[in-house]
Amino acid sequence: VQLQASGGGLVQPGGSLRLSCAASGNIFNINDMDWYRQAPGKQRELVAAISRGGSTSYTDSVKGRFTISRDNAKNAVYLQMNSLKPEDTAVYYCHAMVISTWFAPARSYWGQGTQVTVSS
Repeated sequence: VQLQASGGGLVQPGGSLRLSCAASGNIFNINDMDWYRQAPGKQRELVAAISRGGSTSYTDSVKGRFTISRDNAKNAVYLQMNSLKPEDTAVYYCHAMVISTWFAPARSYWGQGTQVTVSS
């Protein structure tokens, strides 16, 4: 199973970006899908999470600005980021709990990370 993230880049404060992440490989089902980020010198933090049924949660610092969504048919998760701030600058990682066969437990997989830089 591989997770391929895309959509990062350089944006001015107040701008928007949309991150995408698609899972491929031996996939029977995907439970929770998440976005994490890691800024230089800081620990990786959970930004947003979405269950297979669509329930979402966000870290306080992005509530009202970021929206996580998913397309189960495409095994994909998205992160719409609006009103970006310099403190949102980080490498963003997608993460998924993937079930490869009907009798197997879910396993944790990570994407390769995509850089988001918010700067004027």
